[in-house]
Order: sequence, then C-alpha cells, then structure tokens
Amino acid sequence: MMNVEAPVSKPHSPRIRVLVVEDSPVIRDFLVHILNLVPDLQVVGVANDGEKAIDMVRDCRPDVITMDIHMPGMDGYEATRRIMATHATPIVIVSGSSTIGESVTAIRALEAGALAVVPRPYGFAHPEFGSSSARLVETVRLMAGVKVVRRWLQPGGKEGAERPAVTVPARTEIRILAIGASTGGPAVLATILAAAPKDMPFPVLIVQHICEGFTTGFVEWLAQTSGLPVEVAADGIMLLPGHIYVAPGSAHMGVTSANRAVLDTGPPENGVRPAVSYLFRSVAAAFGRHAAAIILTGMGADGAEAMKLVRDRGGLTVAQDKDSSVVHGMPGEAIRLGAAAHVMAPEAIGAFLRGLGGL
Repeated sequence: MMNVEAPVSKPHSPRIRVLVVEDSPVIRDFLVHILNLVPDLQVVGVANDGEKAIDMVRDCRPDVITMDIHMPGMDGYEATRRIMATHATPIVIVSGSSTIGESVTAIRALEAGALAVVPRPYGFAHPEFGSSSARLVETVRLMAGVKVVRRWLQPGGKEGAERPAVTVPARTEIRILAIGASTGGPAVLATILAAAPKDMPFPVLIVQHICEGFTTGFVEWLAQTSGLPVEVAADGIMLLPGHIYVAPGSAHMGVTSANRAVLDTGPPENGVRPAVSYLFRSVAAAFGRHAAAIILTGMGADGAEAMKLVRDRGGLTVAQDKDSSVVHGMPGEAIRLGAAAHVMAPEAIGAFLRGLGGL
C-alpha cells in the first residue's frame, strides 16, 4: 500500500478530478491505480494521445491533468500548448525518462504552460515506490489548486514587443546576481534572460526547484532560449561575467568572495535542496552591497528571509509581482518581510538587468 496521507476533508467535499494522458496502457493503468488510491483524488478520464487529451479536457472538465511527453501523433508539448490556449487547466508532466531529449521537451512544456515535471513513480516492487508515488500525488494535489490563465497560440513569440522602460537607481557596482525560482519559474527565467544584455559584467547564479535528473535538460533549454552561456555549476569553478550557473539537482549552491562556486550536499532547507535560501545567504555574506537577488514565482517561502539579509547588507533585491506569478508564495513572502526593494513583472525585470549591466 502506498504511504500517502490524504488531508482531512469536510464531509461531501468534492474530490480533485484528474485526467491521465499516457500512451502506454500498462503505465496508464498504473498511474490510474496510484491516483485512485487517494481519497481526495478521482481519475475522471484517460487519453492515449494529445488529440484525445484535448477532447477529454473539453468533455471531462478535469481539475488537473497528468501529461506524458512522448506519444504517437501529437506529443505532450503540443497537447499542453493547445490545452492552455483553449481550456486552460493545471498540467503536470509525468516523465519516464531523464534523457536530454525528453527533459528538454518537458521543460518546453513548462514554457507552454505546464506547472510541474515529476518523474514517473517506480514499480510496485521497488523500495522507493511509496515515496515516488507520494511525490506524484502531492504534486497533482497542489497543482490542482493553482489558477492558470489561457495562453494564446502565437507563432513567432514576442519578437517586436516593446521593452518596458525601467529606471535603475544609482548605486554601487553589482558583482554577482542570484535568482531563485520554483513553480512557474522556467518560463519566467527565459523571459528575463532573453532580455538581459549578452555581456553582463557579473555572473548569474540560479536555483530553480526542479526534479533531479532534469537539470541538464533545463540548462540546455535555457541556453537555447536566452542565447547566453549556461551550465550546471561545479564545486570550486571560477564564476565568469556574463555566464549563467544553475545549481545541480542534488546540492545547495553558494559562492565565495573570490567568485568561486561552492556546492553543499547538506540537509535540505525549507524541504528542498538546492535551496534558494542557501544561495541568497551566501551572496549576502560574500558580496554584501555588491550583490543583487531576484526571487520569482514559486510555492512556499524558500529564499524570502535570506533575501532580507541581502537587502539589509545593502544589496539590490527584486521580487516578481503577484499578477505575473503562477504561484506568489515565495515572492509574496519576500514582499511581506520587506525583503524586496523592488516588485516587478518579468519583462520589467529583464529591462532592469539591462540597466544593471549599464546597457
């Protein structure tokens, strides 16, 4: 039996309606079995390809969708893109592989509007069946409560869109930028970095909460969308101006005053590793008023208190605004604590980076 504790609910409270999209009959039945074991979840439909999924969304009106990536005909990326344009619904990508190709496609689905990526649970006989199943169930439960908005299908993206005018206050030179993000973060990071100058005079360190095994794919996708050099951070490497460094999925990331990366496999903070809090504390200690920190969309409060340290030491701090956040937990808590000196939408943050770079 799966070790998942369902929350105590009021009598007759509606169950969360789930649509399962998966082309393999065996895996589809496996996922349905796991989800139907949980009292507050109910699988209301299944689909074996993207086109069928679009029809089922219209017919079943699910609260949340679990989406496979590789399917015959229309794949999970295109299905996500079309569902978000016609019947916007919270989507969780369930991936059975962490190969570069599949992980990049999964991240593209996040850009198209999916909320999270989780690995497919292990089989019944595997010692981690319970924990991996619980991760899927908890993600489905949490994402079902996220309000998503319709996304118009626009070939060609946002080319030609006017950049917002943002005034950067006169201040001490910034020597390092730290960014923390969780749910909804990949698409926002792509927007921000695409607008950033190609020759930023400081390195950028990113902690993005994402499943272990998908970091390499995320890095490759981010390099493609931003046009900047992006890599997974390694312990002790020299951090170069204009380069983007992403924390690996298994370690906290920090920095020394000599501009070298530090990786730490210590206990999780705020239930996660890598933690935004670890990164922000590190840049505050190493660079003080020469540091900048940005906190983006995400559940919980990881990074909020630590960003207050950056501001208290004279550093520059920015939080994403509520209207543009998929989940305003992390930036909202930073704002509540007085940790954010500026509150902006992603496009404005991108323009802000251009100002920091003096361009």
